[in-house]
Parts: sequence; C-alpha cells; structure tokens
Amino acid sequence: MAVRNQLVHRPPHAVWAVLADPTLYGEWVVGPSESTPLDQLWPEVGSRLRYTVRLGPWSTEGVTTVRHREPGRELELEASFQTLGTARIFLQLRPWGEETLVVCDEHPLRGLGGTLHNPAVEALLQLRHRGMLARLARIVERGPAGARHA
Repeated sequence: MAVRNQLVHRPPHAVWAVLADPTLYGEWVVGPSESTPLDQLWPEVGSRLRYTVRLGPWSTEGVTTVRHREPGRELELEASFQTLGTARIFLQLRPWGEETLVVCDEHPLRGLGGTLHNPAVEALLQLRHRGMLARLARIVERGPAGARHA
C-alpha cells in the first residue's frame, strides 16, 4: 500500500476546491493527458471522470469514480483501466495549523494490477505520488489561479 503525504501551505478548503474542480484533474494527477467530466456533480459520490493516458504511441482511456467523500476532509476514488483493473485512491486533508497535510493512500483493488502488485510496483507508486502531491501543492499555492480556489 503506497502512502505518502505532502504539506500544502494553504488551508484545507483551498485544497478541497482544487480536488473538487474536474477541469484541474489532469494538472495534478500524474498520468492523464486529458480528462472530461462524465457527470456534472463532481465530486459527488458516484460521479465520474474519463481520462486518457498516453505513453509514446500507446494510449488508453480510464474512468475515475468517486466512492466516498467528506467535503473539505476526504475524497476516495476508484480509478479503472480496462486492461489493468482498478485502484483505490484515498486523499485525506488534515488541518496542520494554517496549512494542510494531504495524505494519499493508493493500492490496487481489482484485476491485473492487484495480481502484479509487488515491491517494485510499490516503489513506482511512491514516485508517482511524490510528483502528484507536489503538483497538487503547486496548483493550490500558486498566485491568482490558486487564489481563485481559496
């Protein structure tokens, strides 16, 4: 289970505003090159985003579904790729003084991804999370664009 955290120099409501904006998903999540909301209610439970992941000439589409949420505190997602199966991604926002400690916990849930899960895959997930959480922090903390979400 890949667990990583990042201190974001903004309050939890500012982080939540970015998580709740489906147009920003492709900016902070490592992997997707494009994302499109499939439902107008993101991040209500059951709402979905479709995204494309490209690696050179290869590309695939996936869908992420909100499975649980507590506005301003928790967002639990299930990311689904047809060939790889699904993964659970749990983001928790913990107040840390005037800032936010974002905790990300991801692990394979169903399919081939779970079968192939091993220490090497775990290390890759840790690298992915480092990049993803750093991107999230930059978006939340940046000037005017980040401020509009506060």
